[in-house]
Amino acid sequence: MLEELDIRNLGPIREAAIAPAAGMTAITGETGAGKSMLLSAIRLVSGGAAESSRVSAGADEAWAQAIFALSDDAVASEHSGDTNDAGSGDADSGFTGAAAAVAKAHDAGVDPEDGELFLSRTVRASGRSRAVLGGKSVPRSVLGAIAGELVTIHGQTDQLKIAASSRQREFLDRVAGDEAELAAYRKAWDALAAMDERLERLRSQESSARQQADYLRESIDRINRIDPQPGEDEELKARRERIENAADIAQGVGSALGALDASQVDVDAADGASAVELINHAVTSLRAIRVGGTFSEQADRLESINADLGDVVFALSQELGDEGSVEDLDQINGRIHELGDLARRWGPTLADVLAWRDKAAFDLEDLDASPEKVAELESERQTQYDAALAAADVLSAARVAAAADLGARVTEELGSLAMLGASLEVRVTPRDKADDPLGPYGRDDIAFLFTPFEGSPQLPMGKSASGGELSRLMLALELVAADTRGGADQTFIFDEVDAGVGGKAAVELGKRLARLARSAQVIVVTHLAQVASWADAQFVVTKEPPDADDDDLGVVTTIAEVNGETRVHEIARMLSGSESEASLDHARELLKESVL
Repeated sequence: MLEELDIRNLGPIREAAIAPAAGMTAITGETGAGKSMLLSAIRLVSGGAAESSRVSAGADEAWAQAIFALSDDAVASEHSGDTNDAGSGDADSGFTGAAAAVAKAHDAGVDPEDGELFLSRTVRASGRSRAVLGGKSVPRSVLGAIAGELVTIHGQTDQLKIAASSRQREFLDRVAGDEAELAAYRKAWDALAAMDERLERLRSQESSARQQADYLRESIDRINRIDPQPGEDEELKARRERIENAADIAQGVGSALGALDASQVDVDAADGASAVELINHAVTSLRAIRVGGTFSEQADRLESINADLGDVVFALSQELGDEGSVEDLDQINGRIHELGDLARRWGPTLADVLAWRDKAAFDLEDLDASPEKVAELESERQTQYDAALAAADVLSAARVAAAADLGARVTEELGSLAMLGASLEVRVTPRDKADDPLGPYGRDDIAFLFTPFEGSPQLPMGKSASGGELSRLMLALELVAADTRGGADQTFIFDEVDAGVGGKAAVELGKRLARLARSAQVIVVTHLAQVASWADAQFVVTKEPPDADDDDLGVVTTIAEVNGETRVHEIARMLSGSESEASLDHARELLKESVL
């Protein structure tokens, strides 16, 4: 949720800090006081266009920062790796809402700090802007992607988003709860798309592709003929080094054996006793002492040393006469040359050569555009297409059922929002099979068709309602979604939702905003006391004339939270424009009754 919004030098707001309630927050104030600047601040930190004209007079730059508090589950999702490759949120991670925001922030190199994300934006009077995420400069599109998962603004200029068929599909899928069906379809679709790409490559081959196939085939044959083994070249080089140094090895090993154990080599007796004989003599001498203790222990140690010397003598004796011949050296050099040639072409190591050969064999299959190969893949493609079509039908069935329920429930809500006779139809139309209907998200065309009043023709959303009507329609949609799927893990901001509403309908509007606030954070900009009275927190935007000493600064707007009697006075002002005893009593009664 939005934990805090800080603003400096944005329009008439010199400095303000707002801490919205976790439930419903009302922003009120007289017309022209600057309530729209709060929405401007939200749009700014959401990656919106930076307008230097919004910088306060006399200031060098405007600055806005939004601090979002994240649930423990959303923060934990950063390390969970629990993705499903489908759904209406982050297309790559499979997360939605705050979890998707955390994943996108992580991709940008920023992780939540103490369960919070900081999004800020600076706009200089010169026109340049700077976007910052968690203290790190990022492209403003990154702020937009992250804020888009955390905040949904329903205002006159923001409603066009829902007019996009992709947004309508995402909304319907969220209400339908068809994540499993969509994931199953996407898996089948991805396999089909990969096969189509493979077939397209085969069918579009030209002479260069055939030449490439010949090159791969000849290269594979050459590698297979030589049949290299990983590490073989290093082993051969070591063996070559032994042969080339055979004389030195024979002399050194012979001399060492002579010193250790004269019986292993033909040495002159005049050279004296070997180490093994001398140690044996020492052991015999110590054993001859009839006193135990240290003499026996030292004899044991010498015998252990002699055993180790025996192992060394045996190992060295195996090295005698194993250096190889000149003929062996020629063969080894020839083999090393062959392996080196392979490594130079496809290495740098023999393991790389083998990996290249295996990949080349797979690539060669794709380059083999023989009629038999194409026919085989086309048959496999038909099987995959049938599987994807069946998965699309299952997904369509879930959408059709959810669409009927969504349309009926939204229409019912509209009647309580001063829109009698208004209705919504969610139409799911399967595309014609003959036109290869499948796409990344199924085979359905989805349209939200709105009838603003009885007798009006059905028109697509975004083209059939005023800003206020569309805001109330979006409220009805969000209410049904929240009732169906639980908390949206988002902050909803409503502007102009009360346009053209009054009396009992205004009370019902406030009540429904409060109902939505049970499962999501709701911020509403309103001029109706019947709406504001339902809020858990209320902030008043006030326009003040400039000080005499700072006349150049123009009008200044302040924002302050109202509580207790101060709130009663604000509600009274909104009710009647005055703060008489009658209006104050009416305000107290209204606040008392505005409880779910």
